[in-house]
Amino acid sequence: MKRHLILKLLAVNLAVIGFVIIVVWLSIDTLAAGYFVTLMEKYHISPGPAHAMFVGAVHRYLLWACLAAVILAVVLSFVMMRRILAPLTRMTVVTREIAAGNFAERVPVGTQDEVGQLAQAFNRMASSLEKIENLRRTLMIDVAHELRTPLTNIRGYLEALTDGVLPPSASTFVLLQDETMRLVQLVEDVLQLARADAAHGSLNVEPIDLSAAIDTAIETFLPRFKRKSVVVKRHVPQGPVTVPADRARIARILRNLTDNAARYTPQNGTVDIRIELGAEQVRVDFSNDGNELIATDLPYLFERFFRGEKSRSRQHGGAGIGLAIVKELVEAHGGTVGADLTDGRVRIWFALPLDPPRIHEKISSQL
Repeated sequence: MKRHLILKLLAVNLAVIGFVIIVVWLSIDTLAAGYFVTLMEKYHISPGPAHAMFVGAVHRYLLWACLAAVILAVVLSFVMMRRILAPLTRMTVVTREIAAGNFAERVPVGTQDEVGQLAQAFNRMASSLEKIENLRRTLMIDVAHELRTPLTNIRGYLEALTDGVLPPSASTFVLLQDETMRLVQLVEDVLQLARADAAHGSLNVEPIDLSAAIDTAIETFLPRFKRKSVVVKRHVPQGPVTVPADRARIARILRNLTDNAARYTPQNGTVDIRIELGAEQVRVDFSNDGNELIATDLPYLFERFFRGEKSRSRQHGGAGIGLAIVKELVEAHGGTVGADLTDGRVRIWFALPLDPPRIHEKISSQL
């Protein structure tokens, strides 16, 4: 590629130089030489030998100038193309490295011109690809780890039943059904996470009432709250709280947060759901009783497949994907998420801008 571009640039330069030389040559032969003959005749000097000497000298100097211009063009073309093509050549090498799976390679940025800006954009793209690849690898490892436990348990139960070690009973089949449902739930969670990743730049934005959406989420999990005698308190402004967002994605956010509260709030506990309406954003808080989460867990709460040590107990279930889905969907709306722990209560919140998020594409898929 480098050699081809140098040859093309050199050919263009030589063509321009040749055109200029031809124009100058013809101008001298017609205009300057004619003017010289007229001048000689005015002073009664024979123009023949002088004219030939003048034209020959001019042509000689013109040829030397042509040679110097060609040499200069070659040198400048080589220097300029080396300067321009150095990052492009490096970019080609880095592209091959990335294609081979080495996502840590970057292009050095030496200038701030168009080529330097291209190198910077390329490095940003490489960083994004590296992040995506790391997430993919982490997801594959986490999914494999989460699948291993229920599959191992199912295999153990089936081998025990086959060998006669464990007699067939209703309780055994219930255990097998529970492990199967864990697998089904894990697959559903991974599917929802993939859809949450795809939500960036693909939201169907419309005005929705957050207060009504919260009521719907509470009603969905109300039987679970009642079984644990959990009291749910709403603290919302009077009237509708309208925000521009994707209705299906907001419903998924609220369902995941309500499910998280129902899952980890202890018996006879309390869940508080609060809406705070500001000038530029609206914030929704979910706070609940519970001492299973520790302060050191907070920075990792929204990471995929993260669960605090105590919350890994089989009684709670879940794969640790729900809050990661919340984070992806909220950030797709241009919002933020957070969590804190105060006086034994866990508070998880998200904030959405009141201005519509910038979306370039709409999709109709439902979460």
